[in-house]
Amino acid sequence: MLIFGAVDFAAALSRAGRFLGYHVTVCDARPVFATPERFPHADGVVADWPHRYLEATEVDARTAVCVLTHDAKFDIPLLRLALGLPVGYIGAMGSRRTHEHRLDRLREAGVPDEHLARLHSPIGLDLGGHTPEETAISITAEIIAHLNNGTGLPLSRVPGAIHGSTPVARTSSPAALVAA
Repeated sequence: MLIFGAVDFAAALSRAGRFLGYHVTVCDARPVFATPERFPHADGVVADWPHRYLEATEVDARTAVCVLTHDAKFDIPLLRLALGLPVGYIGAMGSRRTHEHRLDRLREAGVPDEHLARLHSPIGLDLGGHTPEETAISITAEIIAHLNNGTGLPLSRVPGAIHGSTPVARTSSPAALVAA
């Protein structure tokens, strides 16, 4: 799990990511914030420009990229790169308005719509949480659902076996499953 942005939400997310078995790295271009003392649950803390760090980092289909920076000068170059890599999950924090502005800037930077479709933003599932810890659970729940092809719905609303041998197919929208 690669967390970009050394903010309070990153501290909670690094703890949740480690609990899930991820090798967690927190990266921020600001050395005063990117310190091991602030992120004791991270396996690594890096003070570097996010896109530069990602460019030099080996990733695979299980890699989760979580962008919590809230700053276009970091977000745009980072997401432009990340959206073209074979990572399993890419999410970015921000309001819906921030997300729309971010999409406009990424399109201006030449990112094709099929790559933009991979971006989970606003990041996380709607759990109604507010604290950094609740937000971290929301983000990790979305990562788990995405990587395992889950619906993100309550099990009481999903038809069929709970633990089938085949993941739930995403041929229907969550709303269609609720109506079923």
